[in-house]
Amino acid sequence: MSQQIKPVVRPARRELANAIRALSMDAVQAANSGHPGAPMGMADIAEVLWNDYLKHNPGNARWTNRDRFLLSNGHASMLLYSLLHLSGYDLSLEEIKNFRQFGSRTAGHPEYDPELSIETTTGPLGQGISNAVGMALAEKMLAAQFNRPGFDVVDHRTWVFLGDGCLMEGISHEACSLAGTLQLGKLVAIYDDNNISIDGEVGGWFTDDTVKRFEAYGWQVIADVDGHDSNAIAAAFDQATADTSRPTLICCKTIIGFGAPNKQGTAATHGAPLGDEEIAAARAELGWQAAPFEIADDISAAWNGHARGAAEEQAWQKCFDEYAATHPQLAAELQRRQNRLLPADWPEFATKAIAEIDAAGKSIATRQASLLALNAFAPKLPELVGGSADLTGSNLTRHATSSVVTGDDARGNYLYFGVREFGMSAICNGIALHSGCIPYSGTFLTFSDYARNALRMAALMRIQNIFVYTHDSIGLGEDGPTHQPVEHTASLRLMPNMRVWRPCDTVETAIAWRDAIERRDGPTSLVLTRQSLPHQQRDATQINAIARGGYILRDSAGQPDLILIATGSEVALAMDAAAKLASDGVAVRVVSMPCTDLFDAQSNEYREQVLPVAVTVRVVIEAGVTATWWRYAGSVGRVIGMDCFGESAPADELFKHFGFATENVVKVARELL
Repeated sequence: MSQQIKPVVRPARRELANAIRALSMDAVQAANSGHPGAPMGMADIAEVLWNDYLKHNPGNARWTNRDRFLLSNGHASMLLYSLLHLSGYDLSLEEIKNFRQFGSRTAGHPEYDPELSIETTTGPLGQGISNAVGMALAEKMLAAQFNRPGFDVVDHRTWVFLGDGCLMEGISHEACSLAGTLQLGKLVAIYDDNNISIDGEVGGWFTDDTVKRFEAYGWQVIADVDGHDSNAIAAAFDQATADTSRPTLICCKTIIGFGAPNKQGTAATHGAPLGDEEIAAARAELGWQAAPFEIADDISAAWNGHARGAAEEQAWQKCFDEYAATHPQLAAELQRRQNRLLPADWPEFATKAIAEIDAAGKSIATRQASLLALNAFAPKLPELVGGSADLTGSNLTRHATSSVVTGDDARGNYLYFGVREFGMSAICNGIALHSGCIPYSGTFLTFSDYARNALRMAALMRIQNIFVYTHDSIGLGEDGPTHQPVEHTASLRLMPNMRVWRPCDTVETAIAWRDAIERRDGPTSLVLTRQSLPHQQRDATQINAIARGGYILRDSAGQPDLILIATGSEVALAMDAAAKLASDGVAVRVVSMPCTDLFDAQSNEYREQVLPVAVTVRVVIEAGVTATWWRYAGSVGRVIGMDCFGESAPADELFKHFGFATENVVKVARELL
């Protein structure tokens, strides 16, 4: 007689969601720090999404066709960590227990970890939804470029959780407005509408009609969804995924701290541990009998996503293999781009292009030199995707082979971002994080302030993103001090892992672009002039040395008496002053230093070769604040710079007024000598 097999009874959805609540409140309590309210409030939504809708494979966190999930309200990090652990990702219970502790993978706010499917670093509110716009945009562009009839090899959604704080931040307006215009139909945002922020009930400071706001953007809006009713949540997800022509906002009414009987629905659950007494009461309220950090076997089994994820990836892989057999060149190109590899002949191609730019010997503004470099490099790099914040004709970011991305046609590589500097930069972070594209974006250098936190996030995540900043100094001229960025280059150099180039001519600009394209471990800022600059003559050794960040552009016959150090537009000034001083018998060396952090990374021997310690008479020249230059000038040197704001006047007058003239450099040098 055969033994009867009992059917496996799946735990109720509320029990599965309560696993998230229990882990979240236990981890926050153990750390004595964190935010239990949002994870407990969004647990039911997360359970439905991750178990029934999110396409992902815990066995391969980097599967290229996975859905992207972002937690824009990053303070709710224990929600994400609970989901990763329960679903079967490589995040152990010990890591959950070490929440917010030194060296753990469970930081206070989620930190980009592609091996764990933490898709981006979040915490500064509004950044996650903006990154999500970038990811959805990258998916749409790649799908338009690579999919063929019968082969939807790029076909995934971007899901993002966000809260009241994200919607209050202005960046959410910038990014979500553009998302509607570009018809990002595979973007689904789930709004945790719990009416609570740190200061309490939001009615005193946030009374926007969110539904009408997003409808005005061109989004599908699903309003008044009960965020604790699994059936209502699933129905909303079905409606969201059925509309592929518009992004969707699902407004879920939730109770912050759901299950904590004495604190739920209040700000007391937002950013502090519940306390042992309230946790005990919550366990009783939820019917959760397990000890802290314990998950029953049946609940663990029901959560485990390995089998479903492996099946989904295998089905996609079968499709991709058939695609590769039918369209081998397209498949190889897609894989190259997704693996962030440059074309095999890129080194030779780039070297030849730079040599041609040098041979042309053009004296032009470095913003124009940037366009020359783009025109040279872009045909080789279809993954270059760029745009400008309503300054295309000034930033010169649209190269000769650009084609515009629109809501109806995403096959292009150029984006008109509109006046959205912050949103543009964070969207480009999302494009970079998605893989398959190298993003670049342009605005005036002074407006990098608007985008500051997105730049910081790019540097923190060590992702490739190229920021093109033109009109770099008082050389901007008549627009005056509001548009003259005297402090911005220095502040960018102070940001860890932000590589900053301020080139002096066409060749340095092209090499800066090559470096930015080749760099895979962080963002790059290209700081460029409005005004024309002379082409500098160099030999092959000097051209090769540009990539080291600082090099000898002009030298004396023997040990120099004086070293002039300059960047950007001031290199030509240093060269003129050196010629004048040399005619008077002074042994002068001119060092061009377009990228200080690259120079600082060189060997002691190289840095001593360029800036010998024995030569203490040094003058640094840059049309910006002086603070970061004294380490090169030394205690007896001088820095000709600007520790004040500019004025409104023609550029030539301003440079002379503020001391950026040959006569003044010569005067300062002679005083030191």
